[in-house]
Amino acid sequence: MILKSQTPSTSPRGKNKTFIAVSIAALILALLIGGYFVTTYLIQLREYKKRIADISITNVNLSKIPDGFYTGSYNAIMIAAKVRVDIADHNIQNITILYHKNERGKKAEIIVKEIKSAQSLNVDTITGATNSSRVILKAVQNALDSGVKA
Repeated sequence: MILKSQTPSTSPRGKNKTFIAVSIAALILALLIGGYFVTTYLIQLREYKKRIADISITNVNLSKIPDGFYTGSYNAIMIAAKVRVDIADHNIQNITILYHKNERGKKAEIIVKEIKSAQSLNVDTITGATNSSRVILKAVQNALDSGVKA
């Protein structure tokens, strides 16, 4: 006598139901993850725009800054900069960009030459890289502010 296998058979209908259930669960998970990342991005974008709008550049009196090296930074989330400003004889000798996180604002880095040439923060921003220019200017201002002696 030949015995048939004792393993239960699975019907094609049962496999399809399992496949559909797993597919729906995966789709829901993908939507939740996608929603999280979109929401996070939108929150960061709103904060970025606020920080850019809040930038106020004021000139710093170089005669009140002793010789030395001063670092400053500014972080607007999507754009950030850290600079070192070298002061000698109450003049800006050099500005080194230590870090510049930017989107398309790499060309804004030329603004440090404008600042040095003018010996002032009262310079025009770089066209096409306005936000990066403003972030770099604010980082330079923060560096100079850290050296001001009353």
